Amino acid sequence: MSKLKIGVIISSTRPTRFGELPAKWILDKANERPEIEAELVDLRDFNLPFFDEVASNAWVPSQNAQAVAWQNKVSEYDGYIFVVAEYNRAITGALKNAIDQAYTNWNKKVFGAVGYGTVGGARAVENLRTIGVELQMVSTRSAVHIAGADFMAVHPGFGGTKSLNEIEASIGNSAKDMLDQLVWWGQATKAARAEDGVTAQAAE
Repeated sequence: MSKLKIGVIISSTRPTRFGELPAKWILDKANERPEIEAELVDLRDFNLPFFDEVASNAWVPSQNAQAVAWQNKVSEYDGYIFVVAEYNRAITGALKNAIDQAYTNWNKKVFGAVGYGTVGGARAVENLRTIGVELQMVSTRSAVHIAGADFMAVHPGFGGTKSLNEIEASIGNSAKDMLDQLVWWGQATKAARAEDGVTAQAAE
């Protein structure tokens, strides 16, 4: 099977965001795996409006050109790693809006997550997993949570001076587990989507 194409999605668009640091760290970890070809996907690069279509693209094609460009980008990947900031016990508004701009493009694919914050973005990651159910996605059991003293140690805005490599004793095993599961489910769902395509063609 060809390599899994994985999008590492940075969920925050704020000028002062921390997300780029864990995104680049997990990108490097993912690309060390022979089964994965990963790239960064930055929501800043997509000028998405607030969702204003007649309905989800599960029902009717989207009309907004930026939304269609985003859907096409999402469709390029076999799976995703969401780098998740936690805002008020949930994912960012920017990420929720980006998710809502597509539907069919997410279907039957795997995702993992890297959360960060005082509790490691745990509540935001759980929020993301419930959204994934509605999108017909598969979540990895494991996720990376950068929390507490580790979060403060690597966040420049709080005076942190360490790199993420320096806290791998805390987060390295969970990253490995998450990537192991991403590969397993990624290969399984990719094969299943291919089989669905063959079956649909045979039925025509």
